[in-house]
Amino acid sequence: MLLFAQDRASTLSFDFPLSRTAALERLAAFVPEAGRTYAERRGQDAGPGRHQAVSRLSASLRRRLISEEEVARAVVTAHGSDAAAKFLQELFWRTYWKGWLEQHPTVWRTWQQACAYYLDKIPAGYARAVAGRTGIDAFDGWVQELCDTGYLHNWARMQFASIWVFTLGLPWELGAAFTLTHLVDADPASNTLSWRWVAGLQTAGKYYLADAQRIQRQTGGRFNPQGLATQAHVPRETSVIETRDLLPPTPIDLRAPTLLLLTPEDLSLETQSALDALPVARVVACRSHCHGAADIAAVADGLQRASSHWQVPAAWLDDLGDVAALANTQSLTQIVTGYAAVGPTADALAEHRAMSVLRITEYRRSWDERAWPLCRKGYFAFAKSIPMLLAAAGIGSSEE
Repeated sequence: MLLFAQDRASTLSFDFPLSRTAALERLAAFVPEAGRTYAERRGQDAGPGRHQAVSRLSASLRRRLISEEEVARAVVTAHGSDAAAKFLQELFWRTYWKGWLEQHPTVWRTWQQACAYYLDKIPAGYARAVAGRTGIDAFDGWVQELCDTGYLHNWARMQFASIWVFTLGLPWELGAAFTLTHLVDADPASNTLSWRWVAGLQTAGKYYLADAQRIQRQTGGRFNPQGLATQAHVPRETSVIETRDLLPPTPIDLRAPTLLLLTPEDLSLETQSALDALPVARVVACRSHCHGAADIAAVADGLQRASSHWQVPAAWLDDLGDVAALANTQSLTQIVTGYAAVGPTADALAEHRAMSVLRITEYRRSWDERAWPLCRKGYFAFAKSIPMLLAAAGIGSSEE
């Protein structure tokens, strides 16, 4: 499959917090800036290694080394929900995209099919684009930064996607595959749906057209791109988007002898009090679920913490077949893992379920249980529920 044909940045030159301890330290350092300072400076792209105006927690949040709820609680406690409103809106985009894709999984499958199609029909200009040889200084600079560091400022990602689609005329699906492959914080939902939004496919009548003067201003004059598209030719939607009801996770049996499976979808399950009584006998992770050095580092940290919490051995295994074999050998009747939202881990779990009789159950956090049903329509309709969602998590006016 094209999107995982390459390893993500194996040299982590950008300062990513890839352990829970590092994530909590990064959060503590960022919290004082999360109010009005963040709102004023968040759109500034200062260049590689100098993205001090944003939290830089995305690699941790993507793997749930630290949770959205923990971050929201810390920020609201420090600033109140009004002063922190802009940061909270950005934080909830992650939740919204996941909830939306859970209810529209055909978008993920259609994107995969498009990537497979282009394996044999790579369009002209693609090779120059991914090599950073387009002659558009901002785009080429961002390609270099992405490949060198595994990161781009979120604002830069929008410009990058817009130039890819509207100026270079390349398929958005290949652009989404390129960034999903290289971003250390790559999230299947946020990545896929953000590309669709920029391209004008996610929300009717909405697209994002990069502007040369804005790029020059927001990058402090580092770039002065020439020849950008001044009109957006929105790609044609190639399939019908189907909506499904939000599927409940398979219930966990809190009495069944359990093998706990950690994946990059949720690496702090030991923080969930609902799982404290779970009779965990072993903790494992699969190498096949890791797509690069960042995943490996984060999962290793998760294994160590889970092993310590439940006081059981931890091990790396190759794949889900090995997980099932170990569970059978140890007479463990249940595999429990953190909920895998639509994406490659969910695909792997579904494929294994179709071939195995061993019970695989998933734990879905209350944060997602409350928010995802509200993610059927556009983000701004969803955003009206942010105060309610914060209050339901015990975050809000009583703490301000």
